[in-house]
Amino acid sequence: MQALFGVILHFIGGFASGSFYIPYKKVKGWAWESFWIVGGIFSWLIVPPVAAWLTIPGFTDIIAQTNGKILTLTYFFGLLWGIGGLTYGLGVRYLGVSLGSTIILGLCAVFGSIIPSVYYNFFPQEGKDSFSMMLHSHWGQMVLLGIVICSLGIIICGKAGTIKEKELAQKQTVAEENKDYRFGLGIFVAIVSGVLSACFNFGIEAGKSMADVANQAWQATHPGQGNFLFQNNVIYVVLLWGGLSTNFIWCMILNARNKTFGNYTDGTKPLLKNYIFSALAGTTWFLQFFFYGMGESKLGNGASSWILHMAFIILIANIWGLLLKEWKGVSKKAIYTVMAGIATIIVSVLVVGYGNSIK
Repeated sequence: MQALFGVILHFIGGFASGSFYIPYKKVKGWAWESFWIVGGIFSWLIVPPVAAWLTIPGFTDIIAQTNGKILTLTYFFGLLWGIGGLTYGLGVRYLGVSLGSTIILGLCAVFGSIIPSVYYNFFPQEGKDSFSMMLHSHWGQMVLLGIVICSLGIIICGKAGTIKEKELAQKQTVAEENKDYRFGLGIFVAIVSGVLSACFNFGIEAGKSMADVANQAWQATHPGQGNFLFQNNVIYVVLLWGGLSTNFIWCMILNARNKTFGNYTDGTKPLLKNYIFSALAGTTWFLQFFFYGMGESKLGNGASSWILHMAFIILIANIWGLLLKEWKGVSKKAIYTVMAGIATIIVSVLVVGYGNSIK
């Protein structure tokens, strides 16, 4: 039952992440860098400490008392993840919500779920599942099988993208409606984003001692009630400072290069509406990890939590892609291919969920 609850929480987080870019499509007259950083300030600076304040008493004391090396490492992974998050926005721009999210998050899922367990294989830590432990246990084998199936689903969705590109090139009218679609550049950006985005999971692992302190404090006052659902919220405060640093610097460079600083005050644009939709997108983005932390506290296994979270994001993003008609003008073959990829990813979720249930 606890595993099922964890899967449901990951689904809610995945829904938030797969949907967060939608409000940005309502922003009018702003350059990408302008609405991205406005939303990012909510995602990485405003909402995380508010969430920690609401859920973890004395979270600032926990951060202040944490070893400086742990804080630095957590922040550093946040910087690397920030580059991945930055290029995520570009990947979605060039490939669309559906295909861009599938490839980026698919790579992120594989790297983020496997590498920490490989690390614990060489540097064992109590309570952490190493790759060899997973490889030699039935539940672990099922989780690894789910990761392989998820990777297959990503490949199938990528194939659908190549079919889409060829068909759009033959239909000039539809191509104009998809004027930002650039498969070659988008794939390159997506690969960079997918690999570096996995650093978010590494940052969570690096800052785990902060979550442990929050968990122990909660268990002391709630004996016998399991792990603290909101323990990861204190990690996000430090981790997302790194993401903010990377994105803020790059967006300011783009504002200066493109002469778009005026976006923030240009009264000829719907300023209030743009700020509201950017804030909504940023807040929705953070909710993915708010629920991810809750889901992980129920499942207890980092690899399976990460792959479930990413798989649900991919599913939701692809559903939005279909609803937003990003596959308009393509053949049934392309649509059936992407749907086959989605179905494969759904199977991977079920396999990973089963693996956790028998742990």
